[in-house]
Amino acid sequence: MSPPPKTPQTAFSPRGTENPLGRPGVFLERRQPLAAFALGAATVAGFAPFGIFVLPFLTLAWLLRAWREAAPARAARLGYAWGLGFFLAGVSWVYVSLNVFGDMPMPLAALATLLFCALLAAFPAVAGYAFARWRSGAAGRDALLAAGLWELTEWLRGWILTGFPWLALGYSQSPPSPLAGFAPVLGVYGIGLLVALTAAALASAASKRRTALLVVALAATGFALRGIAWTQPAGAPLKVALLQGNIPQGIKWDPQRATLSLETYAALAQRYPADLTVLPETAIPLFFDEAPRDLLADLTVHGPALIGVAVRMKDDGRPSGYTNAAVALSRRGAAAFDVQAYAKRHLVPFGEYAPPGFSWFFRLASIPMSDFTAGPPRQAPLAVAGQKIAPNICYEDLFGEELIRALPAATLLVNLSNTAWFGDSLAQPQHLQISRMRAMETGRPMLRATNTGMTAAIAPDGRVAAVLEPFSTGALVVEVQGYAGATPFVRYGNTAAVTLALAACLPALRRRRRAPQTDSLIL
Repeated sequence: MSPPPKTPQTAFSPRGTENPLGRPGVFLERRQPLAAFALGAATVAGFAPFGIFVLPFLTLAWLLRAWREAAPARAARLGYAWGLGFFLAGVSWVYVSLNVFGDMPMPLAALATLLFCALLAAFPAVAGYAFARWRSGAAGRDALLAAGLWELTEWLRGWILTGFPWLALGYSQSPPSPLAGFAPVLGVYGIGLLVALTAAALASAASKRRTALLVVALAATGFALRGIAWTQPAGAPLKVALLQGNIPQGIKWDPQRATLSLETYAALAQRYPADLTVLPETAIPLFFDEAPRDLLADLTVHGPALIGVAVRMKDDGRPSGYTNAAVALSRRGAAAFDVQAYAKRHLVPFGEYAPPGFSWFFRLASIPMSDFTAGPPRQAPLAVAGQKIAPNICYEDLFGEELIRALPAATLLVNLSNTAWFGDSLAQPQHLQISRMRAMETGRPMLRATNTGMTAAIAPDGRVAAVLEPFSTGALVVEVQGYAGATPFVRYGNTAAVTLALAACLPALRRRRRAPQTDSLIL
C-alpha cells in the first residue's frame, strides 16, 4: 500500500501553525508599522528648522519599497503608520494652542490633537492602498504610479474640508535644495511630485544607473531654472519697518491689558521711521472703529501703515459680523486718513469659525475672536507707498493658488501673522519656510510681520534676506524692491502639477488593464 501523498507546503497556513523560524521575514514584517511610524516622524527633520532636505527622499523610499511587497490592506496600514508619525512629530504644536492658550483640559486637548493627526494620516494610507491595488508589476510604471498617487493625495489634503497643506513634501526643498528651482514653474505640489518620483526610483527594482541619471537630471534642471529671472523690478525701492510686539497671547485679549499692545506698537512705529510700517495680525486688540485716533496718528507718523486689526462689517448700516483684516492707512492732512482694507478670505476652522455642527467645540476651548466672517475670494491689491500690496493673513500663505488671484497686478506680498498661539514650537520656522515657497512661486518678495516670530524679509528667489530674533520686541527695517511680471505658476497655478501627477498614474493603469487575468494569491 503506497503512502498518502504529502501535502504541498505553501506560504499560506492556518493562523498559529506557521513556524516563524522557517520564515525569518515574519519577525521584520510585524515590526514594519513601528518602523514606518519612526521613519515618518524622522521625516520632519527634512523641514525647517533642521533643513536636512535629502532625508524625505530616503524615508519615503523606504515606505514605497514596503508598498511594493504588500497587499492593499497592509500597504494602507504602513502608509497610515508613516503618516501618523509624520504629523504627530510635525504638527503636534496644535496641542499648545488648545491646552496652553485655549484653556482646553489636557486630556481633551491631547485627544483632539491625536484625532487631528490621525485624520491627516489617512491620506498616505489611501495612497498606499491605491498603489498596492493598481500596481502593474513593471518597475518603471509602478514608480510613476507611486509618485503620482502620493502627490494627488497631498493635493487633496490641501483642498478637502478647506484644506491643511502644512508639511506638504515640496516645502522641504527650499534653498539650498536644487529642486527649489522648479517652484516658479510647478509650485510646491510639483516639487513634491519630483521628490516622490525620486524616492520611488530609489525604491524600485530599476537599474541604479537610471536612478542616478534621474537624480542628476532633476538637480541640473533645478539649478538651471534658478538662473531664470521670471519677474522684473517695478517702482522705486521701499524702506519698510516690520514690527514685532511680542505680546504674550495669554494677556493679549485681556481688556485690562489692551494698552500694552497699543503703547508697544505706537512706540515701535515712532522709533523706526520707514516708508511703510507693517503691524502683525490683530496687533490692535480692538475693533478698528474703536482704535484711538492718536494711536493711528502715531502709527502713521513717518508714512503709511498696514495694520492687522478686526473690522466690523455693516449691511445697510447695521452690524453684520466682523472680519480679520489688514487695514492700510495713509495720512490725508493733519487728522484725516485714506483707508483701504483686505479681509481674510481663508479662515481657520475651529480657530476663526466653527464648522456647521461644531459650535460645542468653543464651549470646551476659550478662543477669543472666533466667529470671523470670510472676505471675498478676489480682492484687489492695496495701493500703498507706490507699490501694490497683496496682503495675506496667518496661514493663508499655505494656499499658493489663492494668493495668485491678486497677481500679476500686485508687486509685493505681505504676510501678517500671530503664531503666539503655538508657543516656542516648530510652527514658527515651518511657517517661514512656507512663505519662502510663496515668494519663489510668484517671483515676488514676501514680507512677514509677526507678533512673536518669525518676522522676516524674503527675496523673490526664496532667500531669507533678514530675520528678527523670535520672541523679542523690536522692528526689522529692510529695503525692498517690488516686482512685476508672471511666473508660469502665477499663470497656471497647480494645474501643471496635478496634470503631471495624473499622467504619472496612467502607464501602470493601462498595463494593468491589458494584463491577462490569472488567479493568484497575494500575501
